[in-house]
Amino acid sequence: MTSPESVPDAVPGPAVVLIGPMGAGKTSIGRRVARALGTPFTDTDKLVVRDHGPIPALFATHGEPHFRALERDAVAEALTRGGVVALGGGAVLDRVTRERLTAHRVVLLTVAPHVVASRIHGDDRPLLGGEDPVARWQRIYDERRPVYEQTADVTFDTSSGPLVRVVDDIVAWARRVPAGETA
Repeated sequence: MTSPESVPDAVPGPAVVLIGPMGAGKTSIGRRVARALGTPFTDTDKLVVRDHGPIPALFATHGEPHFRALERDAVAEALTRGGVVALGGGAVLDRVTRERLTAHRVVLLTVAPHVVASRIHGDDRPLLGGEDPVARWQRIYDERRPVYEQTADVTFDTSSGPLVRVVDDIVAWARRVPAGETA
């Protein structure tokens, strides 16, 4: 996450926004892409936690709709910062968020179910509790996939190979594709 001191005074240009399912690597890849591009990085889940506390507690106390409203505000804040922004897996379900993303370059990160199993093991993700986490992840991904695909300008899979390859591919794409255009 970017500290307020590192946010430029001028209104930043359109962001490179990473979307996709839980465990796809949005945060870890996003940090590296931002470093390579020399821009700020913001994780919208971190903004929610900073302002409202742990996400599992928000789900337990106030429910998912309340969390999604907080998430919508965090996305709006992050997009005004520009740079590289990692969204929570369900952020694109919000119509207002999707409308805001049209002014930005949106990257969908995908991951295979057999790979995500090791990435989500032991995580405290509210939507994966109560049953087989990978089966639940698959159902959530299947439900969200059409929205991800309609929202994204480009897709990169994070299932195999070193993450640096995905980072390099996203950086090359971001440098090649001006904001507001798709590849």
